[in-house]
Amino acid sequence: MKADQTPLPRILILASGSGTNLQALIEASRERDFPGQICAVGSNRPNAFALERAAQANIETFSVDHTKYDSREAFDGALMAEIRRHNPDLLVLAGFMRILTTDFVRAFRGKLLNIHPSLLPKYTGLNTHQRVLDAGDTHHGVSVHFVTEELDGGPVIAQAEVAVAPDDTAETLAERVQEREHILYPIVVRWFCEGRIQLGSDYVLFDGELLSSPMRLPDN
Repeated sequence: MKADQTPLPRILILASGSGTNLQALIEASRERDFPGQICAVGSNRPNAFALERAAQANIETFSVDHTKYDSREAFDGALMAEIRRHNPDLLVLAGFMRILTTDFVRAFRGKLLNIHPSLLPKYTGLNTHQRVLDAGDTHHGVSVHFVTEELDGGPVIAQAEVAVAPDDTAETLAERVQEREHILYPIVVRWFCEGRIQLGSDYVLFDGELLSSPMRLPDN
């Protein structure tokens, strides 16, 4: 970076599992015009493969093992301390399987994104693919939203749909939704780093205008 250039926004990613969305973000960040840099990847599981993915990409990693803490508040406090050491401009939850405390969410309000495998506000929580099949829905999808105190309830920024096939299982549906996740999440992270999206009191501003409904990724 030249001396007269503004530093790129710093992105810290939290993941608990294999890290496929993390991998999509790593690959996007390698594009020459990507407007942010991944400064660290953290996990609540020391053996999460997501940490290996980050290490292979020469990204700093850390873990805060939730099993070592006797309360959610204590864990979140330790996690916040580690995050602040990296001074990120954006926190990205990429399969981070922890319910965050109100204090944590408030501390990073407006710079905390999550991806959820449903067309929110439908199907908050777990097992979304099977719940879609059980309900007989014809469409399913994924949402990227700002994180607020309400579980999976923050304002939705963007969504991508998939059609539900008659012979779909939870597994086949999950695979197609995940393909859309890997496209959608880097787009939204790019928007944030470019300053195009901001969180209002309970709404999203896109290019300074109220986003009345989520942005939609075009169908395949």
